[in-house]
Amino acid sequence: MDKKVTVVGAGYVGATAAQRLAEKELCDVALIDIIEGLPQGKALDLAEAAPIEKHDAHITGSNGYEASDRSDIVIITAGIPRKPGMSRDDLLSTNAGIMKNVTQQVVERSPDAVIIVVSNPLDAMCHVAYETSGFPKNRVIGMAGVLDSARLRTFISMELDVSVENTTAFVLGGHGDTMVPLPRYSTVAGIPITELLSKERIDALVKRTAAGGAEIVGLLKTGSAYYAPASAAVEMAESILKDKKKILPCSAYLEGEYGINGLFVGVPVKLGANGIEEVIEITLTKEENAALEKSAAAVRELKELLKKLT
Repeated sequence: MDKKVTVVGAGYVGATAAQRLAEKELCDVALIDIIEGLPQGKALDLAEAAPIEKHDAHITGSNGYEASDRSDIVIITAGIPRKPGMSRDDLLSTNAGIMKNVTQQVVERSPDAVIIVVSNPLDAMCHVAYETSGFPKNRVIGMAGVLDSARLRTFISMELDVSVENTTAFVLGGHGDTMVPLPRYSTVAGIPITELLSKERIDALVKRTAAGGAEIVGLLKTGSAYYAPASAAVEMAESILKDKKKILPCSAYLEGEYGINGLFVGVPVKLGANGIEEVIEITLTKEENAALEKSAAAVRELKELLKKLT
């Protein structure tokens, strides 16, 4: 393969992302984790599936970052989940430290890479990666909107009993309770869902989307979503590796777009070989704009808290 992607964190999200990348034959993959034997074992297992899945991607597992040398993209999933008794401040501080260390390591070996951040709290971790890397803003991107939009598309498909391939959806804003789904821009075969569903049903789908991650956590009891988050990160990576220039909702560093300055917030962007090649500004209603401002304020609060903790 002439392309290489490093996935940092060999947990469920990272390992599944490595699997998707390899089986799509997008690139060679370096899977990195601090737990001895974990990335090596998962990489070997994935390699042994290659003859059956019929791909020739090389998958390397390592506890060191030498394997990441000259990566085109680095997907960072490393971090700890929030545990019982752990405050938000504890989670933020711990994961910020992990993100800073990981970013320093990968930047040293892949100075021209695009960084895709998956770790939570997502928008705050994007700030850590951006400030630590010194990369231009187009090469640090957060994965959130692709996942949230996929969830909304899934629920639209279920509600209307139509193919998910016919659905499109846009979810903007921060990754969490303040995300901003946009029903007016969500369609089935080009038809806005506002023409197909009542306001009550749309509100229910929007509410379920906002709680999508929590719903899965509640069902699993011990763990969180990983199939869909991995697929979302890989869709972003594919658009960059193939220079497809897809318009996808991603967490991007804004400098005036949508009236927001100096924050990573989910907005539609064009993803190509250079990472974010354009921020797409769409017209929002007064209510939608107010919701986006509220979401940005929540991100700003996290950013300020991060400054105090680090």
